[in-house]
Amino acid sequence: MAIAAQREPVIVVRNLSVEYLTPRGVVKAVRNVNLEVFKGETLFIVGESGSGKSTLGFALLNLVPQPGYVKEGEVVYRVDGKEVNLMKLPPDEQRKFRWKHASMVFQAALNSLNPVLRVWDQLYDTIKAHDRNVSREEAYEKVRNLLSLVRLDADRVLRAYPHQLSGGMRQRVMIAMALLLDPHIVILDEPTTALDLLTQKNIIEVLKNIKSKLHTTMIFITHDLSLAAELADRVAVMYAGRIVELGDVYEIFYRPKHPYTYALMKTVPKLTSVDEELYPIPGSPPDMVNMPPGCKFHPRCPYSADVCKQVEPLDEWVASGHLVACHLWKELKLEVRAP
Repeated sequence: MAIAAQREPVIVVRNLSVEYLTPRGVVKAVRNVNLEVFKGETLFIVGESGSGKSTLGFALLNLVPQPGYVKEGEVVYRVDGKEVNLMKLPPDEQRKFRWKHASMVFQAALNSLNPVLRVWDQLYDTIKAHDRNVSREEAYEKVRNLLSLVRLDADRVLRAYPHQLSGGMRQRVMIAMALLLDPHIVILDEPTTALDLLTQKNIIEVLKNIKSKLHTTMIFITHDLSLAAELADRVAVMYAGRIVELGDVYEIFYRPKHPYTYALMKTVPKLTSVDEELYPIPGSPPDMVNMPPGCKFHPRCPYSADVCKQVEPLDEWVASGHLVACHLWKELKLEVRAP
């Protein structure tokens, strides 16, 4: 499915770089990322811990926490036929833009609710902060509908304090909160982390329901590849702060072109085979302060050549909608056996 050929982008990221100042030196968390996100799609950003995927998610809303900062680049949203460069908006305009046009479910969502306020008060305050003219009755009806969408009993949940809800229920409240102002885009940063498998399954079903009914554009940040198999239209694979491969979910899973993507897929256990061996990726992710020259994956790559150790590869289009940054992709015949 070549989404890029069919739809206009709602987000265009150009040459985006994010750094953190630390006592050890400058951490280059996101390096020269170029990306388009299309209306109605679910894009997954995957990679190991420390790959820069969460920082990229924060940067899309210009919410990089200190001591981080956007070194260069731009994030352009296309809203109602207009282009909005978020990085150039004044702070007040950025706050108005967030939640109304693009919202985020944060990685620590289970602890994001105020423990001393009932759920209703927190949801109502969020609506009033962005629309002072909305009546209490209108807000209540909207909140009830959203809680129903995420499969929660509104009568029970709205009266409750956060500690009276399970982890999965609190996560669904946070997803509902992200949808309160009808944003075009929702960014979800590890929304199933710290949840048990049954609760994760419920969250996945909720997100499928949102996708089918609201057609919301979703950017899903995770290290869990099984979630991408369930929900993704496209997948972007990050390594050492850079997108090293981007494409349709089937192509990424079964016809990867980058050795790192291939290695990631080989780490996923298959339920159809009890005898198939798992292949951990050798070595460790690079030091983001002192990264190796050339391709950042070359110290861990079994196919590494001399050019890989000296020159960082450029992005190349393999086919329509399929991008890879690897010197050797034409020579390698990487394929993951379908279950």
